[in-house]
Amino acid sequence: MDFKLTRFAPTPSGFLHLGNLYSFLVTKALAEKSGAKILLRIDDLDRDRYRQEYVQDIFDTLDFMEISYDQGPKSVQEFEQEWSQIHRMNAYLEALEQIREKNLVFACDCTRKKIQQLDSSGYYLGHCQVRNIPLERNETCWRMDTFDTDFIHLNTYSEGKKSYTLPEDSAFFIVRKKDKLPAYQLTSVIDDVQYGVDLIVRGNDLLGSTLDQQIVANELGLHSFQEATFHHHPVLKGPKNKKLSKSEGATSIQYLRKEGKKPADIYQLLAEILGVKETISDFDSFKKQLGL
Repeated sequence: MDFKLTRFAPTPSGFLHLGNLYSFLVTKALAEKSGAKILLRIDDLDRDRYRQEYVQDIFDTLDFMEISYDQGPKSVQEFEQEWSQIHRMNAYLEALEQIREKNLVFACDCTRKKIQQLDSSGYYLGHCQVRNIPLERNETCWRMDTFDTDFIHLNTYSEGKKSYTLPEDSAFFIVRKKDKLPAYQLTSVIDDVQYGVDLIVRGNDLLGSTLDQQIVANELGLHSFQEATFHHHPVLKGPKNKKLSKSEGATSIQYLRKEGKKPADIYQLLAEILGVKETISDFDSFKKQLGL
């Protein structure tokens, strides 16, 4: 299969860890295999957690691991001046207005604590759908009405077209946050369509996000996203089989670099986490061991 463009899409909310690196490497491998160019797209609308040092860490990590890309910013300054999501705010707001005009959303003022009280699963199951809260009331988010969602179809990289039902933890997802900023499920779709991304690589923990984003694309008539191909790779697990987190610094590339680790050492760490017995010391051996 041939593709035009894929992307790295990190969030500058912490220092990149081995799980982020693994996703970058899988993306790079599939890009090389399919002839796609790579875009660096940094998702920075979570302004509460945004730090310039986290953006710099993205460039430092890619440089340290010698991972190149074809499009996107090369420095923090260039990112903030030309590539930040803030510059695409009008496109997001237009999409939100379309969604509002089609009566696809309802307002919700539930806190996490209240959601947990309403259902012990912690999943939001549409409590505010019938409350008719005004959409412009302060301290409310907009949730997509997914009550009647049917099968969602995806083009997958390795298994062709597949159909999914929306899991409970992905239902009634947020498209506008309580701070009135557009939410990830909406901005990610708009960005991928704007840049022409047709191969999207992400962890299988984000399959629910992919399904949510397909709903957004369908409602907005964004056919290029609906027709894009997706590859959901396994998520790296740390001690006690826990997903790696940016809040746990010991697996961050920055920490490992300061400890004197070289790229070959980091490839070998990935091999150990993946349970690969053979040595992985560079990108070529990484691709070979994973069959990419």
